[in-house]
Amino acid sequence: METAFQIALIVVSALLALLVLMHKGKGGGLSDMFGGGMQSSVGGSSVAERNLDRITVVVALVWAAIVVVLGLLMKS
Repeated sequence: METAFQIALIVVSALLALLVLMHKGKGGGLSDMFGGGMQSSVGGSSVAERNLDRITVVVALVWAAIVVVLGLLMKS
């Protein structure tokens, strides 16, 4: 059981990292340093960006739940 949660944690962690990297830069950070600040924003976020935000939040919650369950399993 513990091994299954460890594998799930690895998969969900990789997915979460991928989802975070898919977000476009909002400016003011490292993305400006590499030319990300040169783009003009259209204003507002598209449906795809909002859906990406929602998916990222759900995957982050799943990741947190797996971490808690794995911690409880390792404690006992």
